[in-house]
Amino acid sequence: MAKYEKYFTANFDSVLSQLHDTIMNGSMSASYEDGSNWTNGGVRCAVRVYERYSIIGSNRVSMNLTLIGNGNNLFLSAITSGGSQAVLFKVNSWGEESFLECIEKFMRQY
Repeated sequence: MAKYEKYFTANFDSVLSQLHDTIMNGSMSASYEDGSNWTNGGVRCAVRVYERYSIIGSNRVSMNLTLIGNGNNLFLSAITSGGSQAVLFKVNSWGEESFLECIEKFMRQY
């Protein structure tokens, strides 16, 4: 498992759309699996699940992306999982870390 989290200020809809494009354009095998949106008063939450094939690990890796916003005050949490071929313990996390890199690079602008 690899994780990236950040508090920042930006437009919720714009960031969510750009994150989606970054992930989908970052890998030929990336797929959008499903998502959920929730709003309560001024607080918004968007959850997205993506998956891609990891050449490094020869397996599929998933990423859960959660964006929470209260106005332009945002919090992003991106967590990857999968990528190991072992039965009892995790052998590698290369594919997970590689999948998360596109988010980390995109978020440098914030």
